[in-house]
Amino acid sequence: MASEKRRILTTSALPYANGPIHLGHLVEYIQTDIWVRFQRQQGHECYYVCADDAHGTAIMLRAEADGVTPEALIERIGLEHRADFEDFHVLFDNYYTTHSPENRFFAEYIYQQLEAKGHISRRIIKQAFDPEKEIFLPDRFIKGECPRCGTADQYGDNCESCGATYAPTDLKNPVSAISGVTPVERESEHYFFRLADFEEMLRDWTHGGGLQPEVRNKLKEWFDAGLQDWDISRDAPYFGFEIPGHEGKYFYVWLDAPIGYMASFQNLCDARGLNFDEFWRPGSAAELYHFIGKDILYFHALFWPAMLHGAGFRTPDAIFAHGFLTVNGQKMSKSRGTFITARTYLDHLDPEYLRYYLAAKLNHRVEDLDLNFDDFVLRVNADLVGKLVNIASRCAGFIHKRFAGTLSSGVCDQGLYDDFLAVRPVVTECYENREYSRAMREIMALADRANQFIADHKPWEIAKQEGRDQELQEICSLGLNLFRVLITYLSPVLPVTAGRVEDFLRCTVSAAGSWDALDSPLRDHQISKFKHLVQRIEKDRIDAMIDMSKDAEDEPTPPAEPIAETINFDDFARVDLRIARITAAQRVEGADKLLQLTLDLGGDTRNVFAGIKSAYSPEQLVGRLTVMVANLAPRKMRFGVSEGMVLAAGPGGEELWLLSPDNGARPGMRVN
Repeated sequence: MASEKRRILTTSALPYANGPIHLGHLVEYIQTDIWVRFQRQQGHECYYVCADDAHGTAIMLRAEADGVTPEALIERIGLEHRADFEDFHVLFDNYYTTHSPENRFFAEYIYQQLEAKGHISRRIIKQAFDPEKEIFLPDRFIKGECPRCGTADQYGDNCESCGATYAPTDLKNPVSAISGVTPVERESEHYFFRLADFEEMLRDWTHGGGLQPEVRNKLKEWFDAGLQDWDISRDAPYFGFEIPGHEGKYFYVWLDAPIGYMASFQNLCDARGLNFDEFWRPGSAAELYHFIGKDILYFHALFWPAMLHGAGFRTPDAIFAHGFLTVNGQKMSKSRGTFITARTYLDHLDPEYLRYYLAAKLNHRVEDLDLNFDDFVLRVNADLVGKLVNIASRCAGFIHKRFAGTLSSGVCDQGLYDDFLAVRPVVTECYENREYSRAMREIMALADRANQFIADHKPWEIAKQEGRDQELQEICSLGLNLFRVLITYLSPVLPVTAGRVEDFLRCTVSAAGSWDALDSPLRDHQISKFKHLVQRIEKDRIDAMIDMSKDAEDEPTPPAEPIAETINFDDFARVDLRIARITAAQRVEGADKLLQLTLDLGGDTRNVFAGIKSAYSPEQLVGRLTVMVANLAPRKMRFGVSEGMVLAAGPGGEELWLLSPDNGARPGMRVN
């Protein structure tokens, strides 16, 4: 089973240092940690680094609101993040911060290399400026009406209702989300990274086998649309690194954030005497992998490799993207108590429950996954308690009481044991390819076989019969040897439970070489007295966690939007509002916010794309009545033609409600 030793550097995306870690974040870090633990278990030299993303306007404003310096804020948040990760058994080799001398060095070095090679340009741009706060406003700090569909309370970069993307200057009736005043336009010189200079290199890199098919398809859209220059500068006041030689100009947070991978690793190299260049220079035999969420693909799959290549560094071997986490089928919500922080979870539940449940759901594709609490309780209790731990608890007592804790010298069913070993290459491949859900299915299928073996041989009945001690010892010893195989396979997912099993079985199940050690079952081996390994989840602990999450402080309410300009009655009368029945609804592949609706207007069928995915699942919509604008001109979208608009109210996101008529309404009826 031994393989050639690999040298691997692995990273996860950097969490932003202005708030707590929550369950949505943990999908990525647990996914990465499982992969890293598996690589180390196979004997490979694998390092895992990360850091807090500690720069930007949001950090500066949060610190101001808290009455502290940005440095004090990021230090406090950093300590909280480290504690959360440690308690979820996410084992970093180094967890650092982007507000570091190493990160400043690499940011300045990369910028200067790109500038010297002609990949940086300058131009004057117009930006929204808050005259009250005297600050240029990032896109997400401006709100207004969508320039395409007119929906209010939309951010300055895209519309959650119709999916349009635009510049913040295109918003109608814009306001500052910070002060509530109307922004003014001001000119400023900015610095741009010429991404199109690297188009040929990026096309080759994106087809080099290091990206998932869904990611390649998404990148093709961006290539087809043309690669745009990237604004990498921000004006003072700004918390970050000042661009060398350009007073009052700062590196945009997204420039130095991925550079934080290099900075964190350099910090680790200095501490351990490792060679940085052996991992980051072109031609390196080491492997480099990034685990990220699908929402930051543009930065990691285009800007990042282009920056690295342009500055004379190697590019990643692969980028592994994952989807978002929903809870009980919906976006995490404070009002429903499903916006759960890592610390709130830890106050109520064992972190290994979540590690196992996520592993049972994760695969190599860019798919969203759902944390359904009813399923969560059933799966953890059935798999970890009812199947896995049950094997050890049914066998250990007999070995301890009847045989002084010593396993038998023989294996009573070598064929069964060999069957368990035969699954090892499959489980190995699953971990390597991030097909954790398949690995968990394979392992639990073996657990079923082990339990069936014990049930068939009934050691509790054999123990009552004279002259069958050897048979009893061999049956229970094989049961514990099968349990050892299972926990070895599961140790990347359940490291703490694996540690307890190591104490119980007095052998290694999680260290390098432990998978190869399975070739030899434990014979004439002394074990310790069995102690409880995993507790059942009680539903009241879930309820208590949700109740506590409901008490979490709500996000600040954005300032009220001004009422739009007055229209006359004739303008309003031109809008033809009709009752429509939703006869079909489905998700739109490649769209984060849209659902495709088929609407019946009493014989006339319409296809409409609606930006309501954050508030509704397709199953909730089929059959219900709603109100639509029936005489809106068809609009060609990337996903097809939308032939109208359904009406909804609310601030957006999950707090969005379709207009629904009272009983008695019928499709096609006009709304007067």
